[in-house]
This record gives sequence, structure tokens and C-alpha cells, in this order.
Amino acid sequence: MAEAKIPAVEEMTFEKALAELELIVGRLERGDVPLAESIAIYERGEALKKRCAALLKEAEERVEKIRLSPAGKPIGIEPLDRD
Repeated sequence: MAEAKIPAVEEMTFEKALAELELIVGRLERGDVPLAESIAIYERGEALKKRCAALLKEAEERVEKIRLSPAGKPIGIEPLDRD
């Protein structure tokens, strides 16, 4: 029987990475995973967490907010504040 191909973390979308990360967290929280497998899936979880964080940062950098005049009329756009 052929093994299922595990997708490379670097190629995953945010949604897919987050969904897999949630599955890993659930498995680890249940505590029914052997130690060696726990370590392996924990390491994958760390990679997934970094991928999600990088994709969120990238999206945040692309978001712009609309600047309004004192009268409340749109006058342009500017980058989202990073605070």
C-alpha cells in the first residue's frame, strides 16, 4: 500500500497549515500518541506555526487602510499601522 504524501509546510496555504496544526494540538493534548511520534508531530507543529505566522505577517503588510478627511470623506490610503 502506498503512503500518503505529506505536503511540504512551505507550500501550504494558511488555512491548510492552521487546520493541520489544530489536528496536531488535539492529538498531543489527548496524550494517546507514542513519545517518538509526539516529538515528530510537535516538530511539524512548530514548522506549521511558523508558516502561519509568516503568512499572517505577509497579509498584514499588504493591508491598507483608508485615510479620511476631517469631514469623513475618503482622501487616500496608507499602510496599516504596525503597532
